[in-house]
Amino acid sequence: MADKNSTIKILGDNRQAGHNYFLMERFEAGIVLTGTEVKAAKDGKVQLKDAYAAVEGNEAWLVNAHIAEYSHGNRENHVPVRKRKLLLHRREIDKLQVETREKGLSLIPTKIYLKNGRIKCEFAIAKGKKLHDKRETERARTAEAEARAEMRRRA
Repeated sequence: MADKNSTIKILGDNRQAGHNYFLMERFEAGIVLTGTEVKAAKDGKVQLKDAYAAVEGNEAWLVNAHIAEYSHGNRENHVPVRKRKLLLHRREIDKLQVETREKGLSLIPTKIYLKNGRIKCEFAIAKGKKLHDKRETERARTAEAEARAEMRRRA
């Protein structure tokens, strides 16, 4: 995804996404932001915990993402939680529409980052995990950590 010349600075990430969902294919999209949103995002005031993406009317939207108000903003400051347009190619939007409408999958943002001076959003096509899936993932992670610790101890 990233070129060798590009610089990436993560502004906000959704750590719960991997715990609550099976993350499948990932996409990168630009976001339409206002001036104070850009400044607040560059300060790292982004929260993606309850956010999701949706395709409505042949456009992709980032919904419920919280970008805090800019500290030095005035009456022109932005609303922290609003729908923000995602910039994708038509074929990507069509594919996402098929995945969400016909297959019943979700679009979950995993991180927002600064790439070559532009703010991008990475989101994944996701399927929700059931409680037993979460337990199984935790069990596998614990077993793998114990195996690694044992290998280090023996080496």
